[in-house]
Amino acid sequence: MATPDHTARLEKSMKIGIIGAGNIGGNLTRRLTSLGHEVSVANSRGPQTLAALAEETGATPVTVAEAARGAEIVVVTIPLKNVPDLPSGLFDGAADGFVVIDTGNYYPQQRDGRIAGIEDEGLTESRWTARQLGRTVVKAFNGTYAEDLLTRPLPAGDPDRVALPVAGDDEAAKKTVRALIDELGFDSVDAGGLDDSWRQQPETPVYGLRGGVQAVTEALAAASPVRQDGFKG
Repeated sequence: MATPDHTARLEKSMKIGIIGAGNIGGNLTRRLTSLGHEVSVANSRGPQTLAALAEETGATPVTVAEAARGAEIVVVTIPLKNVPDLPSGLFDGAADGFVVIDTGNYYPQQRDGRIAGIEDEGLTESRWTARQLGRTVVKAFNGTYAEDLLTRPLPAGDPDRVALPVAGDDEAAKKTVRALIDELGFDSVDAGGLDDSWRQQPETPVYGLRGGVQAVTEALAAASPVRQDGFKG
């Protein structure tokens, strides 16, 4: 499927590691390589299973332990329950000042089982993930339809451009992620710090919303901190 062209470009291409080659990880690999970034992609089954994606995109298939090596941005896009199983020292070889993007969601009944830190301590999903990783993260793409990454990019200023919420504690990291989102063909809205990121978790008004900046801003403001029964363990 051809992806729409748009004019936004970052000042330089970046080295990006993607951990997880499912719907979001695969389509981010497709888009980011098409924009000229150097992408390494890993999954739990090993690089030999990523040959087709590598051939399609020019990305480099690697092991999970190698995914962050030299990376300026690392995207963690795996089931939440698998985050604690990521290898220790995962980020040891990453570039100085690297940024971690967390796309994850907590689905206790459907997939992840009960996670005490989220249920009992009241941690947001991304705060919990950051603790497991030992590194702060920027929450983005968690409520994005994977196919939209291919089919809905639009140039900046287009009235139909979709906006994505972005949460994180590190303002410089958040700025980097928002610039990447702009390059991908989407607007973004600052959703606050990681402790505010419940506003974009599953079953909130912004989750899955295909709206512009105003609609996303209003949806974030309308969110309730009460976790819905369908998303309790």
